[in-house]
This record gives sequence, C-alpha cells and structure tokens, in this order.
Amino acid sequence: MLTSYASTLLTGGRALAQGALALSSQASVRRFASALPATEESYLSSRQQKYIEREDTFGAHNYAPIPVVLDRGEGVFLWDVDGKRYYDFLSAYSAVNQGHCHPKIVEALTSQARKLTLTSRAFFNDVLGEYEEYITRLFGYDKVLPMNTGVEGGETAIKLARRWGYDVKGVPPNCAKVLFARGNFWGRTMSAISTSTDPSSYGGFGPFMPGFEVIPYNDLAALQEKLESDPHIVAFMVEPIQGEAGVVVPDTGYLASAHRLTKKHNALLIADEVQTGLCRTGRMLCCDWDDVKPDILVLGKALSGGTYPVAATLARDEIMLTIGRGQHGSTYGGNPLAARVAMAALKVLQDESLAENSDRLGAILRERLAAIPSKMVKSVRGKGLLDALVIDESHGVSAYDVCMRLRDNGLLAKPTQKNIIRFAPPLVMTRPQLDECCDIIQHTITSFGV
Repeated sequence: MLTSYASTLLTGGRALAQGALALSSQASVRRFASALPATEESYLSSRQQKYIEREDTFGAHNYAPIPVVLDRGEGVFLWDVDGKRYYDFLSAYSAVNQGHCHPKIVEALTSQARKLTLTSRAFFNDVLGEYEEYITRLFGYDKVLPMNTGVEGGETAIKLARRWGYDVKGVPPNCAKVLFARGNFWGRTMSAISTSTDPSSYGGFGPFMPGFEVIPYNDLAALQEKLESDPHIVAFMVEPIQGEAGVVVPDTGYLASAHRLTKKHNALLIADEVQTGLCRTGRMLCCDWDDVKPDILVLGKALSGGTYPVAATLARDEIMLTIGRGQHGSTYGGNPLAARVAMAALKVLQDESLAENSDRLGAILRERLAAIPSKMVKSVRGKGLLDALVIDESHGVSAYDVCMRLRDNGLLAKPTQKNIIRFAPPLVMTRPQLDECCDIIQHTITSFGV
C-alpha cells in the first residue's frame, strides 16, 4: 500500500481509465484507456509504488508529480521503470527543447567531464571565454554573466538593473524599483516570490523583499502610468509569453510598445526568456516575434538541453560593467562543463532548424486541438510548441483528469492554473509523431463523452 502522502497524490486519478496505449513497434492495433474507473494503485505496478513511497519517506513534500516513475528518455520519448513508452509533452518545462539525451550534447558533457569539470571563478579555464564569445555574438550583446539556474539569471538581472539605476540613471540610494507583470513566475527564491501574485508561491513566506511593484500583464496603459509617475523605476521584467500562468499570449506588439515606453522613460526592459526562449515559440527568442532586443536577456532551461543546470544573463557594457569584480557570481557559474554543454546545446538548435520546426508544428497542433469535437475544449492558445488547452471544468472533468488519462494512453502532460494543460513537446518532434500525439489527445478528450 502507498503511504498517506503518496496516496494523496493519486486521489485525482481514482475515476480514471484502465489500460494503456500500445506503443511498441509490434503493436498493430491502437488500444486506448477505457472509461472504466480504476484506482491508481491498480494502474501503478508495485515497482513504481515503491519508488513513489521512497520519495515520500525521504524527500520533502514540495511537489505533486503525475504518478509515473521514469527511468529513460530519448528524443521525444520517455520510458517508465516497467518499460512503457510515453510521448513527452512537457519537456521538463521547456528545458529539453533539443530532445532527451541528444547525442551531441551528451558527447559534449561526457568528453568535458573526463577532462575538467569545475575550477570555480577563482581561476580562469580554457572553455569559458570561448562560450562567452559564442553566446554574446549569437544574441548580439557585449557581455554575459553565466549562472546555473533561471531564477539565478533573474536575480542577476535585477541586481544589474538596480546597480545601473544608481550608477547611470542617478536614482537615490536604496530607492530603485523594478516592475513585474501580474501572473509572473520566474522561480521560488525570496525575490521571485516577492513579485508573485500566486498565493501558492508566496503564501506563508513573508515578509517580502522591497522595491518590487506589480502591474497587469498585457496592459500598456498601466505600464505607462507607472513609468510616468515614478522616476525611481529602473526596469520592467516580463515574460514574452507567461508560461506558468497558463501560456498567456499578449497582444501583438505588446513587447515592442513596452520597450519603447521603458526607453522613453529611461528604464530597462528585462526579458525573462528562460521558458520562452531558445526556439520554443518558433523563433530563437520569443522577443524576435516583436523584433525587440531587450536591454537585459535572461536564458536558462534549454541552454543545456536538459543535461546540466546552465543559465545566462546578457546585457550591453553600460549595464553589465556596473557590477565590479567580487560583487556578484556563483561557484559553479561559468564552469567548463556548463560552458561546453551550452555551446553544444545552442549549436543543435541552429543546426537542426528547431525554431522553424517549432513554428510549423505548433500551428498544426493548435489547429488540431481547436478542432476536437468536445464541449470540454474551452480555448486553445500559444506560439510555436508552447501551447495551452483550456478545459471547461463545468462538465465534471478536470484538467488533471485529462492528464491522467493522457498518461494512461501514452502521453505525459501536466496541468497549470488548475484548468489549463500546457503542451510543450521537444522541438525535435516530427510531423508523423505530432499527428499520432494529436490522435491520442483527441481520443482521450472525446472518451469522456462530453
């Protein structure tokens, strides 16, 4: 039997279907989960239950995963410990844009790991400069400050903006303010949750960091009013598409207009491209849709192709050089292993034309989702292969229910904001694979009979 916490994780699947989609090469007939109720204990093997129990016993209870225990990945596929194959439609929150275990990235990782992994920034290494030149030339910035995770990249961007505000703009000491958009999500550090409007992120963790203000997303009038009324605002940090909020796509031209406003009022535009960047939305950067070059660019996730934590904050010299030696950094940031992996990951994105593939397949995916004949489908939105299916839960079926049955049928996705399913498969997906996934999604949704 599962322990109490593990059982709690599984209660959402009590009324879900039995069976599984046969995905092996020998299978000639597609079998989908039926509408018969089944407990999660009957779906999960005793082996999977033991893995879940171990996490429950020895790990913090800070996540609520979809109940499946994975042990292998390749390209667009994942396998559980029992050997069942699934399509990955989350890509580790867009960290695996290049596909699981891409051979060129794995080769870069393993070859460098045999030579030198970490020196700290107490010394120079022979890879970092090459990486810094590569990434700054690729994105057109003077300097990069290498970090490990997306939230560290965001923290770095805020520190840069504040320091620029004091040293260049002339804001009085300790008065600099940074604007954020309602619905933002960029991590779980104290700074990140101090900007959050989601009680599940910030509730019970106060007091919060000062110097942050929140305005509505996709609201240029609100941005203009703040910039005009407060000369102490030094930056506006924004996601080109809000991922965790439910793949919220702003109006066309929003980012370009926001950039014009910040420039007019001598403030910086910080683009959080940790999830939207690196070909996910059909362009190398989501900002490219609006032909915007942000003052500060934050990258992470797919910067390593999912093999190692790598993040980067890029800016021009006027901004970056306000931070002096010894004033910011990370023991692991810019280590030779991360640098080698990041270069390989960026080259894969370009060599395999993954932005173009994302743009092409994303349009097909949204068209197929919108055509599903079910009242449960409330709306579809997204760009490239960052898309959302909004579920009308008034019919008694939740987004979680749908994700559990998708799992049963061989496709892994996860809800966000309760009634929204985010679909973000690896960008190496082919058209036949996408067609098969669309068939799985359509059959799964229509199997609820709504």
